[in-house]
Amino acid sequence: MTGDLELVGRLGLALVLSAAIGLERELRQKSAGLRTYTLVGLGAALFSIAGAYGFQDELGAGGVPRDPSRVAAQVVSGIGFIGAGLIFVRQDAVRGLTTAAGVWLTAAIGLAAAAGQALLAILATAAYMVVAFGFPVATRRLPRPRTARAVAHLTYLDGRGILREAIARCTQAGFSVVDIATHRLDPGEGAEPGTVSVRLELQGTGDAQALREELAALDGVLAVNVDRPDDAE
Repeated sequence: MTGDLELVGRLGLALVLSAAIGLERELRQKSAGLRTYTLVGLGAALFSIAGAYGFQDELGAGGVPRDPSRVAAQVVSGIGFIGAGLIFVRQDAVRGLTTAAGVWLTAAIGLAAAAGQALLAILATAAYMVVAFGFPVATRRLPRPRTARAVAHLTYLDGRGILREAIARCTQAGFSVVDIATHRLDPGEGAEPGTVSVRLELQGTGDAQALREELAALDGVLAVNVDRPDDAE
């Protein structure tokens, strides 16, 4: 017979491990952070405990078979609604997949903690940390395909040939420009007269950080950012 204190301990373990995963997402300022992950793991654990131990008298006395695994199956199905809401497409790039997968894993960790599989829950949390912190470093060392995407955002003063020079710098850095979108900022928004914002969609194997430094050094550039959408997760 599982005592109340042991069940509270399992719930506490789910809380701590879920919060650890949520903290990593919070530090990276993702859409789902500390509170979301903690509540997902805690809720999954509570559903599991309630399904396994909350109806023992009712189900056991009447000869109705108990199957706690059905609770776990429903949690897995239900968490899909949260995961689907975290995934979105912007500028032909899919965002939120890693966040949704993290929520899914956190629910599994909560279930494992509630089932008394403390070692598995802890190891799964440790594995998540390896994936979250170690894999991005490893993937940046891998050779990129020529179709790898990058996006450059520039804000500059018009009339100085900056856009033409920026495209040239992108080409020299090993990128090809596949799309350009410009927008003239309204002085009413606090921008200087003649300020333009441009988005350059790039493909290539060049160094995004080096390109950012090259573009930032151009006279008349007010702000610049270059990132790879595939690395943002």
